[in-house]
Amino acid sequence: MGFKFGLDLLFTDRGSAHPVDIATGAATIVELSNLLSATVGKAYVREYKAIAAEHHTAVHTLTSALLGGHATSAMARECGIPLAEEYFVLALAVPAHPDESHPRLDRQVVARRKLRRLQAALAVLFDDRALSLLSVDGGTVLVPCTGPAAAPGLDEVVERLSAAAQVPVTATVVSASPDDVSAAAGQAHELLDTVQQLGRGPGLYRFPELALHYQLTRPGVGRDRLRTHLAPLLGHPELLETLRTHLDTGMHRLRTARRLHVHPNTVDYRLRRIAQLTGLDPADGRGLWYLRSALIASAAGDIPSEIPAGTRRPA
Repeated sequence: MGFKFGLDLLFTDRGSAHPVDIATGAATIVELSNLLSATVGKAYVREYKAIAAEHHTAVHTLTSALLGGHATSAMARECGIPLAEEYFVLALAVPAHPDESHPRLDRQVVARRKLRRLQAALAVLFDDRALSLLSVDGGTVLVPCTGPAAAPGLDEVVERLSAAAQVPVTATVVSASPDDVSAAAGQAHELLDTVQQLGRGPGLYRFPELALHYQLTRPGVGRDRLRTHLAPLLGHPELLETLRTHLDTGMHRLRTARRLHVHPNTVDYRLRRIAQLTGLDPADGRGLWYLRSALIASAAGDIPSEIPAGTRRPA
């Protein structure tokens, strides 16, 4: 409207003592347009940055409070972010991008770009409703639970985060009320540690599917005692590998033999040797249970060469 008014002033007043030709008037209009566009653009960017910084600070404050266990409704109102009745607490592990090891690229710059892509994907997926504390190698994301149907969608969320970061993301999830977010976050990250210790691939893991693995890898006398069942196999790495492979293939001797590139009779011989050395027969239900549990427990650390003090059975 301003430019239209200006054009009217320049060209419609034919009785003016200072007539303006079209070329001069057009040049003046273009100059004013450039000046106005630049001024409005700078003002918009400054305001947008201020609002974004304020929102980022509010998100950081509320997320830190939830993870610290001292978030309140009053704090949420002050931050301008309503508390959800329940959150999906995701623990993320984000590996290094291949370009981070490129000799001609700045590793920190590549890592920060990966992080920004991850944060941008979260903003798009949840319309800025998700709260997160992330670094270049992972962190914690709090997703408001919008209903029972929201949980299955988290698998797709992790896939899309992997695509955005351009690396395979591994995640675990636990649900919790705002008051329990702090404890749930600790549990989710412990479960994530278990997943990594077990050598599982990327994707989303839930607590029910790894409850046994989680419990068996917790520090304690029981875990230490379980791990000693594998001590007799320390000098026989081929037996340990055969046991792990045999369990991975569902105790299928032919698949085990193919994977190990040996004859099926060799698998049978090695399983018998395992039974002789450990006193636990992989072909027996009880022996198989203890050996599988011992392998899970040993994922949390080295296999002890002897039974730790205080865990020996009485004579």
